[in-house]
Amino acid sequence: MGMLSKFTRLKRSKKFDYAPRYYDDKGKGNPFKIEPKLDQFRSTLNPARGLKGKFGSAMSDVKRQGDNNIKVRMAIIIAVLVLIVLYIIDFDISIFFPK
Repeated sequence: MGMLSKFTRLKRSKKFDYAPRYYDDKGKGNPFKIEPKLDQFRSTLNPARGLKGKFGSAMSDVKRQGDNNIKVRMAIIIAVLVLIVLYIIDFDISIFFPK
């Protein structure tokens, strides 16, 4: 121990024993673990490893029926964006129609 050891010595961290007030030890899970309620329904939470697993999860996503309103809304948004881009670049649509 040197002369400066009193000043250069690192302080020990103080322990803090915390017990939540309303924690029921017989309940499910750890109260400190944050887990969203909908994790059990997500297909991307634990992604499949390997090429075969990724292909299988992609095929299951394709087979799952989605909301039809979202598909229609997405098609409308894409169509409007395409028309805006065609207007900006001054595209002539008359080339598709015979004279």
